[in-house]
Amino acid sequence: MKQLLLDIQPSAPQTLDNFISGRNDEALHSLKQALTNVAEARFIYLWGSKGSGKTHLLQACKRRAAEAKLPLHIADDVHNLNEDAQIALFDQFNQLRATGGILISSGIAAPTQMGLREDLATRLAWGLVYQLHPLTDEEKAKALKTHAQDRGMKLPDEVVDYCLRYLRRDLPTLMAVLDALDEWSLTEKKPVTVPMLKKLLQLKLEY
Repeated sequence: MKQLLLDIQPSAPQTLDNFISGRNDEALHSLKQALTNVAEARFIYLWGSKGSGKTHLLQACKRRAAEAKLPLHIADDVHNLNEDAQIALFDQFNQLRATGGILISSGIAAPTQMGLREDLATRLAWGLVYQLHPLTDEEKAKALKTHAQDRGMKLPDEVVDYCLRYLRRDLPTLMAVLDALDEWSLTEKKPVTVPMLKKLLQLKLEY
């Protein structure tokens, strides 16, 4: 049991349905439309700071496209591409454009602000470009409470406040901690409390 509790890893699959959009509703809607393979906008570029959800969305799109057998190409963190990789992505863009494929890519800034080859930056900016905004604390708290409710878990507000104040603030980690806490609560047949959470975290540090 101790090993189970200490092995806190985000395990839920990344999907478009479990992405908490916050202020990113328009970007999420456009991605879903692109993956219907009938939308005119087939090229979407997402940018934002670490933890804003770029990788979640790209992996979710990859999963949905695989299920629907859509011609999708994913390019994450394009700011890290070297010269040869940028040329390859440029060629890929042109091929997808000619064959009716879909390209969803991401980076840390707008396409023309990362020092990419001018031809590639121009191509990435041709489609829809969205800046992703990280969730506010209020939105994260709402997401955690919804997640707990889906599990049938009684989650006190003070536990949510503690998580947001002292834990890593990315949503997958926060939800994984809640899952472990819920499992421990059920095993011990005790309600979820801040002291229980502290004990769980202390065991993880000791391990």
